[in-house]
Amino acid sequence: TIQKFKSFKGISNAKAAQLMALSELSKRISTLKIERIKISSPSDAAVVMMEEMRYYKKEYFKIILLDTKNNIKKISEISIGSLNSSIVHPREVFSEAVINSASSIILVHNHPSGESEPSHEDIVLTNRLDECGKILGIKVLDHIIIGDGVFYSF
Repeated sequence: TIQKFKSFKGISNAKAAQLMALSELSKRISTLKIERIKISSPSDAAVVMMEEMRYYKKEYFKIILLDTKNNIKKISEISIGSLNSSIVHPREVFSEAVINSASSIILVHNHPSGESEPSHEDIVLTNRLDECGKILGIKVLDHIIIGDGVFYSF
């Protein structure tokens, strides 16, 4: 945040704004590269998402949208939750997949605690979204939980 940048000695409002712009530009450039990445294993998906999601202070739920060859088409943010939960509804998950003509998806969320073990709610949600995907003909290939440098794959 701008406030965090300004907390360092010598960083003014203008310099903090420049640093924020640089951060945003870096994110946008990195997403351009993602479109050519093929996902062949859970670790491929985790590598793509790890550095972005491991430091979040809230739970973020995202989906990786894949084409028929498992190349990444897009990464969509579905919800931002609190310190230990996020609300995810199948409607939001699959509307993104349908709009972007995804053949399959990978569910990804982080645990701000740094642990990657799934909760009971994570397991229930994964099963529910998998069932919805079967009805819609959109495969849910995996659900990755990002911790601090570690991940769990369903």
